[in-house]
Amino acid sequence: MNDLTEDEKFVSAVNEIFCEKIPFNRILGLRVESISFEAVKISIRMRDDLMGHYTRGMLHGGVISSLIDVAGGLSAFMGVQQRMRGDSLDARIERLGRLSTVDVRVDFLRPGTGKWFVATAWALRTGKKIAVTRIEVENDRNDLIAVGTGSYVVS
Repeated sequence: MNDLTEDEKFVSAVNEIFCEKIPFNRILGLRVESISFEAVKISIRMRDDLMGHYTRGMLHGGVISSLIDVAGGLSAFMGVQQRMRGDSLDARIERLGRLSTVDVRVDFLRPGTGKWFVATAWALRTGKKIAVTRIEVENDRNDLIAVGTGSYVVS
């Protein structure tokens, strides 16, 4: 791990925190697909225990909402990180402890059917205290199944 750049160490640490150290995210099976200052992508695979409508095989709306919230929170965090470049890895990771959701709005557009789902999120505005994000969730057929906006405390 010593051969990694500071940015690679940071991404690895964030991925571990979001996917392994947060128990609820681990239960859902969330996976960080990509992280950048511009956008983040988080995925989830369909499983029987995540179904909300067993006869149609649809992903539960609460799982979709959680996917939107986590992706939005990670993109808010990355918006703050852009201003923290050059700070120590510990200082950058410590900032994650200050992140919390203020509000999330979800619009369900289509049934949540598919083998896997990807949430793509980006910050619309990152202030000193609050970040506002936009999130889109697509299934494995690239159908847009839900969209959301989220507001997060980042100070």
